[in-house]
Amino acid sequence: MHNNEMKKGIFFALSAYILWGILPLYWHLIHGIGPFEILAFRIVLSMIFMLIVAMVSKQTHFGSDINQLFKHPIQLIAIIVAGYVITINWGTFIWAVNNGHVLQTSLGYYINPLVSILLALIFLKERFNKFEWLAIILALIGVVYMTIQVGEFPLISLLLAFSFGFYGLIKKVVPMNSISSITIECIVTAPAGLIYLWVIWQQGHMSSGINMPTFWLLFSGAITAIPLILFSAGAQRIPLSLTGFIQYVGPTLIFILGIFVFKEPFDIHQFITFVFIWVGIIVYSISQYIKMKKSKNPLVK
Repeated sequence: MHNNEMKKGIFFALSAYILWGILPLYWHLIHGIGPFEILAFRIVLSMIFMLIVAMVSKQTHFGSDINQLFKHPIQLIAIIVAGYVITINWGTFIWAVNNGHVLQTSLGYYINPLVSILLALIFLKERFNKFEWLAIILALIGVVYMTIQVGEFPLISLLLAFSFGFYGLIKKVVPMNSISSITIECIVTAPAGLIYLWVIWQQGHMSSGINMPTFWLLFSGAITAIPLILFSAGAQRIPLSLTGFIQYVGPTLIFILGIFVFKEPFDIHQFITFVFIWVGIIVYSISQYIKMKKSKNPLVK
């Protein structure tokens, strides 16, 4: 049974990261619509989709979870912040894909795990081993090298990495059923999305209408929510360290798309930046492997 759950967990987590990895292809279909209009629709449609999931799902205790939040205002504030932090992440990603910065998004999601351990050090007072320090330093060198040599500070990459890192940190601090928490995040951000859509509609600036990009846009709620649900289902079944290995599937697929499908320029300096990040990831992965080995040893004894 345990082995079966593990296999399920790997399948769910892998599915989530493959979907995240091919997302640039989807956002590229919605050309001709402004990135913030896409984001506003994505927020509202995600809320509708998640409310349906919450009602249909047998696993969720949606009502009692909401009551729990009102009893603990700090947790409620944390969930609201989480909702807006992940919205920043989505908006940055959509804007980057539609403005020819797919490789920078890939770099951002490669850096993300290293940012997460840095945030754990600062906020959760977690201790690092030598490998983790080395991994962070290598990633930092990569970012500095890109800024100096490519002449481009990787703002998109860092915004993606830090927003997702903070989102993960908040989710760690607020214990809640994944479907409930994602649904509540969608509910608290939906007013901002609706206000934005109403304002641009009033001003006559809406670019969606009866066309193919708008047709594809209608699926954005499901396409946003499904990987999040799969990821949560996977994360509950497999160790965090294993999730750490699987998460590189996403940025690797984005990287391949950036070069071979979107034909973004990739010169020697960008290659060197990525090499620093990749070596950092290898070092980080080794540290995770050693941790896994150490945690298993006492059980073997």
